[in-house]
Amino acid sequence: MISCSVCRIVLIQSESKKPEGYMMELKYRFWFEKDGKPVLGRGGASILQAIDEYGSISDAAKSLGMSYRFVWNYLDKIENRLGKVVDKERGGKKGGKTTLTPLGREILQKYLEVEKKLGEISKGLELDLIK
Repeated sequence: MISCSVCRIVLIQSESKKPEGYMMELKYRFWFEKDGKPVLGRGGASILQAIDEYGSISDAAKSLGMSYRFVWNYLDKIENRLGKVVDKERGGKKGGKTTLTPLGREILQKYLEVEKKLGEISKGLELDLIK
């Protein structure tokens, strides 16, 4: 079973308004865990999205401003905790190819669904704080 952990919630006071009617903004971070260990957060989701878009670990890393080694190690960490999330074909004359496995696609989809729901909830909370 994978659980979702909320790291922190921070309320930030806007500088644009002073004592009457402080503008408050809800900030949050979350990630998925398995057996108490992090599996996927925003960075990992961005990596999986970029691999899905570019079909290459190298191109995904470049598009995200990350090193190839960092992305490779991040994928290894995910796979050690969860299972195979990408299929990798070694390069040749045309270069390698990387695609998401059904598990990789599913975990990314679930992450994006939770992210969207939390975003909707946070907007509702911001409205309550402004009143």
